[in-house]
Amino acid sequence: MAETSIGTIEKKFFEYDKAIVLESEAVLDRFVLAYETYGTLSKERDNAILICHALSGDSHAAGWYEGDRTPGWWEDMIGPGKAFDTDKYFIICSNVIGGCKGSSGPGSIDPKVNEPYRLNFPVVTIGDMVHAQALLIDHLGIECILCAAGGSTGGMQALQWCVSFPDRIRSCIPIATTYRHSALQIAFDEVGRQSIMADPKWEGGNYPEGGGPDAGLAVARMIGHITYMSDKSMERKFGRQLKKKEYGYVFTQEFEVEGYLRYRGDSFIQRFDANSYLYITKAMDYFDLQRDCSLAQAFSHIKDMNFLIIAFSSDWLYPPYQSKEIVKALKMNGLDVTYCEISSDYGHDAFLIEFEEETILIRHFLEKVMRKNGIGSD
Repeated sequence: MAETSIGTIEKKFFEYDKAIVLESEAVLDRFVLAYETYGTLSKERDNAILICHALSGDSHAAGWYEGDRTPGWWEDMIGPGKAFDTDKYFIICSNVIGGCKGSSGPGSIDPKVNEPYRLNFPVVTIGDMVHAQALLIDHLGIECILCAAGGSTGGMQALQWCVSFPDRIRSCIPIATTYRHSALQIAFDEVGRQSIMADPKWEGGNYPEGGGPDAGLAVARMIGHITYMSDKSMERKFGRQLKKKEYGYVFTQEFEVEGYLRYRGDSFIQRFDANSYLYITKAMDYFDLQRDCSLAQAFSHIKDMNFLIIAFSSDWLYPPYQSKEIVKALKMNGLDVTYCEISSDYGHDAFLIEFEEETILIRHFLEKVMRKNGIGSD
């Protein structure tokens, strides 16, 4: 795999100053989307790919910010010669509305009162996130994107693009995702939310900047991270290793896995907002492509689109059977679908780790979509 990076990049901001009506029928008077782009938009404006991020991700998918020690969250997948080859494609990644990394969300300033929205920010859904992304695509002067791709919550957004804007997208790559949350998936999200709301510093969502429910948010992240791994990956990484030989009920970080989870929780509170965590997990739980019809009917208005659906064998948070249900519904509509289940011990996190196999699959799939649509052939 190519080791080339796109180098130093800067975050951009799209400001939409008109009102939009959300799925809840609430009105958002204006919004801002933080986004990044990599590569060059073709003269025909037909090589754009939208990368959609997962729950704890953001617009910084690749490259480096000035002075950063780590690159974007999908650095190994985006860049020259990589799966999403920036020598061929124009890559866009935006932070979702409801988020906390530059896009409008609970921590943003409400211009009506000049204070943070907090829980006065309207309820947002995956559909609302995609609607805002479509307005960004308009702003960039792109009529139709070549592909929408993403893992986990990002895969939900990619699927929603196909349902909401079937005439504006040529292909879709949902990875380690689902068309709706099961009761188990909702339960995990609710435990995370309750841990935040049980923290006295949450204060009904009205906590001051820099003084929020850090303990509750850290626990929510710890719970989430357990579901992202697998039994095998945890055993291989930590086992039952103790940091000291003596037993003692001091409830410190005695086992290696305890220290790891606390580290993940502590690092998460440095970069994420608790109210945004509540909003985005609720949006994930509300997501349901077959709310008003069967899943096959939900895709019935899609006439000509290619799909590459990727799942991972050890992913127990978004198990492969959920991806297979999407495949079945798409095939019932006669759509071109490729399904690949990658054997991996990394659990749900595999979509952020199994770069080599993902790259081979995605590279060939995108080349196929390009040929089919006569793009890039002079």
